[in-house]
Amino acid sequence: MLGQNIAFTILALAAVVAAVRVVTTRNVVHAALYLVMVLASVGALYVLLAAEFVAGVQILIYIGAIVVLFLFGIMLTRATIGTEAGLDNDQRWMAGVTAVFLLGVLSFVLVDAFGDERLPTLTNLSREELTAQRGTGAVGDAIFSTYLLPFEVVSVLLLAALVGAIVLARRD
Repeated sequence: MLGQNIAFTILALAAVVAAVRVVTTRNVVHAALYLVMVLASVGALYVLLAAEFVAGVQILIYIGAIVVLFLFGIMLTRATIGTEAGLDNDQRWMAGVTAVFLLGVLSFVLVDAFGDERLPTLTNLSREELTAQRGTGAVGDAIFSTYLLPFEVVSVLLLAALVGAIVLARRD
């Protein structure tokens, strides 16, 4: 259990540091690479939670597709690759105040909604029952039956974003 806690701490710190660097770096390509680090850390955290399928989907979909789409969009729109001073403003303190306020509001809402409730224990279930209820098959059934329409809407939205980037980047 101590090893899991140490691994969780290292992965969580890596994700937080990389997330801060995503929004503070002035280089767009570096921001995309820091995003890869955040998403990889989250995928590793899923492995610690024994959710290997979700970790694999995290790696394949988010790192393998979304970040590649971001980099492709950056290349197509010919965004400034290096640092540029004109992209920053002097409102960092207001962003910090807003972030602390949002943290307080979210903390209050979570504590108010859940309070002292604990997650349900799964000790009474056998491995077969647990796999049937929460395994890869259950996730696949949910995606391709209950959530089929949102799944397809997201794929069309990503395709539209890619076509939009191509239209914006092409020369007339």
